Amino acid sequence: MGTVGSYDALLVVSFGGPEKPDDVMPFLENVVRGRDIPRERLLEVEAHYQRFGGVSPINQQCRDLIAAVEPTVDVPVYWGNRNWHPYLEDTLRQMAADGIKRAAAFVTSAYSSYSACRQYLDDIALARAAVEGAPEVVKLPHYYDRPGFVAAMADHTREALERLPAACRDGARLVFTAHSVPLSMAATSGPSGGAYEAQLREAARLVVQALGGDREWDLVWQSRSGPPHVPWLEPDVCDHLRGIDAPAVVLVPIGFVSDHMEVVYDLDVEAADLAREMGLPLSRAATVGTHPSFVAVVGEMLAEPEPPACPANCCPAPPRRRPHA
Repeated sequence: MGTVGSYDALLVVSFGGPEKPDDVMPFLENVVRGRDIPRERLLEVEAHYQRFGGVSPINQQCRDLIAAVEPTVDVPVYWGNRNWHPYLEDTLRQMAADGIKRAAAFVTSAYSSYSACRQYLDDIALARAAVEGAPEVVKLPHYYDRPGFVAAMADHTREALERLPAACRDGARLVFTAHSVPLSMAATSGPSGGAYEAQLREAARLVVQALGGDREWDLVWQSRSGPPHVPWLEPDVCDHLRGIDAPAVVLVPIGFVSDHMEVVYDLDVEAADLAREMGLPLSRAATVGTHPSFVAVVGEMLAEPEPPACPANCCPAPPRRRPHA
């Protein structure tokens, strides 16, 4: 067993997803536990998964990423999820049995916010507390502005532009999308607030710069799931498309690392259906996935000095409403 820097393993930490129809509702209940999500919304999202056979693409995409990363690093690579098998606790138990003492955690989320960062740290801490002899786990830093992440996203955006009809390609507008979050969460993301939206805008700017810097672009939001009375980041991608003034659009899911369910349903189904109704030429860029430039980012971060720990007040948990009696 080798080491890279001060680590003797790499732990890929992801969200998790169902892999058969019977998994879907238990998975969703795991995701929303303790949150005030209407049952109607859960049933709606369950239908999205069942449309694709009850299987989320995210687990296979994690396997693909691990297969791409393993030949590039000199330590064993493990995988644990927050919300579905393989659970973090089970993976840490296996790591302890294998004699792993100190692991670097690569989280499949590139940005700062409670749900994109702090919640992963909390879940790692809970899993470690439940496992005797669990290894120390150090989360690798955010990578939204890493040249490899930007290059991968720029390549995929360029490919999406080339799929548009030639007549409308030059004037196509880039519409970057990311998962919406409550305004209260967005306001407290990062050590001094506002980091989630600021980081996404910077990532989009860097991609546009890599493409030549002369494209019109927007940042919009998708996949909101909270109660209607709670304000979330807007505009929604479909609302934005309804009012857009452009000969064509390329959707760029800058907020996601892989083409998981919220990408393939919200963009490839809902947004694509709307664009067809409008007669708007639309192409969707792939996420970074297993692009070689992105895979290289993992090894680069693993070899770097240990990152500083997040401040205690960084990305605080949002207040939870008390359940009804």
